[in-house]
Amino acid sequence: MIEKQHMWYLDSGCSKHMIGEKSMFINLSLKQEGHVTYGDNNKGKILGRGTIGDKSNFLIHDVLYVEGLKHNLLSISQLCDKGYQVTFKSSTCEIHQPNSQEVLLIGKRVNNVYLISPILLPLTVF
Repeated sequence: MIEKQHMWYLDSGCSKHMIGEKSMFINLSLKQEGHVTYGDNNKGKILGRGTIGDKSNFLIHDVLYVEGLKHNLLSISQLCDKGYQVTFKSSTCEIHQPNSQEVLLIGKRVNNVYLISPILLPLTVF
């Protein structure tokens, strides 16, 4: 089983990629940038922004470091803004390379949410 900290939720409601685990960043610029507001109207403090990954397996750029966030969130709108195509099916979802049909990531639907584990896949840059 993949560790929970490596699982990513595809989230149509979040405007930026975000995590709460500082150790996952390969580079991080610490500076308070305000707050994010969750679906229940609670707020999380933005402590910084950076790149997640291990340099040889996957990279996700422009990720917010949010105090106390318990889940890793991939923003569908941020992916689409960068040219990626996100396709949802009843039990899976796919993220396609911009201007191509090459599949970069495949997620699985688990309990009505789509989860992705980038650590199992070849180099991916968002």
